[in-house]
This record gives sequence, C-alpha cells and structure tokens, in this order.
Amino acid sequence: MRGFEGDVWSNILWFLLFMFFFSAVYPKLLLYQVLFKLEECAQKLEGLTERAKKSILGKVKGRKKEEKKISRFLEFSTIYPIDLDPYGIVKKLEHISELSKKKFLEFSRELGVKLNEEEKANVAMGLAGAIYLNHLKKIVRHYVELVKKTKNFQLGIAFQAQLPLVEELSLALLEGTKALLNGIPIGDSIGPLVAAHLIDGSKVERVDEETVLAKRKIKGKTVWIVKARGPGSRLGRIGRLVEKLVKKKKIGRIITIDAGVKYEGEITGTVVEGVGVAIGGIGVDRAYVEEIATKKKIPLEFILIKMSSTEAIQPMKKEILAATPRVLEILSEKIARAKEKNILVVGVGNTCGIGNDETSAIEAEKKVKDFWKKKKPKKIFSLFGWKLK
Repeated sequence: MRGFEGDVWSNILWFLLFMFFFSAVYPKLLLYQVLFKLEECAQKLEGLTERAKKSILGKVKGRKKEEKKISRFLEFSTIYPIDLDPYGIVKKLEHISELSKKKFLEFSRELGVKLNEEEKANVAMGLAGAIYLNHLKKIVRHYVELVKKTKNFQLGIAFQAQLPLVEELSLALLEGTKALLNGIPIGDSIGPLVAAHLIDGSKVERVDEETVLAKRKIKGKTVWIVKARGPGSRLGRIGRLVEKLVKKKKIGRIITIDAGVKYEGEITGTVVEGVGVAIGGIGVDRAYVEEIATKKKIPLEFILIKMSSTEAIQPMKKEILAATPRVLEILSEKIARAKEKNILVVGVGNTCGIGNDETSAIEAEKKVKDFWKKKKPKKIFSLFGWKLK
C-alpha cells in the first residue's frame, strides 16, 4: 500500500510541475521566441535603411557632413489636409503634394551640387524610397518595444504573422531606391516606356518642369501623347495638363496606360483593358481627369500591365518589359476603332531611366536587360528559416 501511495504522490507532483510549466514557463518561452524574431527583423531593417542611406551618399559623393544631412532628411514626413469637409480637398492635396516635391528637389540640389538635373531628379526620388524604408524600420521597432513593454504575447504573434510581408517590402524598397538613384527603369515605369515608344521621333514639347507632350498621326487620327519628362525620375503633372488639352485641343477620347496591382496567382506582365482612369497616387491627377472628362462627356479607357506592389517599385522585371509590344498593339487597335479625331494617350508612372522618344525607350530596355544579366542571386537575410535571394 505504501508503494502505491508513493506513486500517487509522484503523479500529483508531476502533474503540478506540468501545470506550472505550461501556465508560467511555457508562455514566457513563447514570448521570448517571438521577441527574438521581431528583434532580428528590426535589426535587419535598420541595416537595410543604412544601406539605402549609403547608396544615396555614394551617388552624391558626399562625406560626413552630407551623411548627417541625409540622416536628418530621412525623418521628413508630410501631413495631408483634413478631409472632414471634402469640398476643395483635391486642391489642398495638390498644394501639399507640390510642396513636398519641391522640398525633395531642393534637398537633392543641395546634396548633389556636381550632378546634372536628371541625376538630381533621380536622387530626389531615391530619397523618397529611403524615407519609406526608414519609416517601415521605425514601425517594426515600435512593435518590438511595445511587445517588450507590455509582455503581450498575442500582440507579438499578430505582428509576427506580418513579418514575411514586411521582409518582402523592405527588400523591394532597397532595390527600388538603388534603381531610382542609378536611373534604371522600375516596374511602375512601364506606362512612360510605352508612351516613349509611341512618340517615336515626333517633336516633343516641354510643358513644365515635370511633363512633356508630343503629337503624332496614327491610323488617320491626331494622337496627343503625355508622359513625365525623362530620363530623370519624375511622375509628371498629368491632371492639369490633361485638363488644358481637353479645353484647347478638343480631345474626344482619353486612354491611360499604367501599372496595375495583380492578385496572387495572376501572371506578372498580363495586359488588361477597361473603362475609367488608370492613375495611381493620392488621387489629384485622377480627380482632374475625371472632372473634365465628365463635363465634356469624353470616353475614358485604360490599359493596365499587371504586377505585384513590390514588383512596381523594383527594377523592371523581364515579364513586364515583354508586355510592351502587346500594349502597343492594343493601343493601335483602340486608336483605329475610335471615331474621334483627337485622342489623348497618357503614359502614367515613374519615368526613371526613360527619355522622351523611341530611341531613348530602346536604350532604357537595353539597360533593364543588362541589369538582369549582371544581377546575381545574393542572400540578404533569412527569417523563419527561409532564404530570400
């Protein structure tokens, strides 16, 4: 009987130890494991931000003085206007957006004194990519410290689930920043690339600091072509220019060409068509185009080249580049079918590395192909045992 009683007490003791482990020790082990992974991600993001900063510093050939200026500027942010009263919100957004662009250009000119205007435009856009990466780093660090402070395991698990997406986006931002600095077309440059092909050798008019306009006869129609001015990294002032052209040139149809976000499972480089205005961003340019088109009852069409959000900010993938002939073919068909005599085609997107005619478009394509030939798989970092190259 005594041996049996000993077994009972042993079982009770083991049961209590088991309960203690799972109620007190195991949750802490899980919390420390989550914190370790979050801390690892935060440190690697800080490293990527530092690499982006060094890339900018190398481009402007700066030293410690310029490095301090860049570090300070990476904290730059924009507060967009309040939208409680939506009346006049577009003009307010436009005003703040223009001020932000001006600030970036002023700083890039201050940094890159020895650079030409196109290279300064590239530096300005590269700074925008580095700022985004720096902001992402701060968000991750914020959650790491918050989980440490609150010891909230559930919060840590919830944020840990987002780490693969954070990892993918951060690497894309670093690659995109480097591409913008060096004038390599990114995924979002496909619209301006098509527009440059369409311009061919036609005379190009510089409308303002950021936008160009060309005119061509295609299929018996007068086709007006609008794109951001290249080959520096610019987005153009599309909305205002479209508004002016519709009023002065009696535009009968507007066709926009832009990068479109794909669903997972869709093939990169797929070309789709539709009705409406394909212009991304904060919505200012799109609002102007929609407003004037509605007043004048102008048909609106678009052509989208599908890609992921990370592919849009990285150097242009070969699959995206390969969609160019198909887009030009669809565009030619649309122009031929149109009954209107004056058609406006807008190449929407970042014109980084792409000039304003077909010759420069061919040069940009060669630059993209050369980039991918030289590109070697390189392990940057690993999370959850995954090797990302």
